[in-house]
Amino acid sequence: MSIREKLEGELETLQTTRDELRVRVHLGKMDAKEQWDELEKQWQHVESKLKIAGEAGREVAGDIGEAASLTIAEIKEGYAKLRKLL
Repeated sequence: MSIREKLEGELETLQTTRDELRVRVHLGKMDAKEQWDELEKQWQHVESKLKIAGEAGREVAGDIGEAASLTIAEIKEGYAKLRKLL
């Protein structure tokens, strides 16, 4: 096998790896975007709930605050996963 043939073979292998990585990066970006969009929905939801809790009576506010706490925990976990992804 000549040096040229060897280099062409290595280049072909690198091209395949490059193409695979390009697809993975693209899919990773899409996955990150999807996760971000879902987290943004949750963020808007918890913000509106906390606003309602501030305007509501003590008993209702407690229930809303509890639900908001759970959502906040989910958002925190989602942000941690997203940070690892990026």
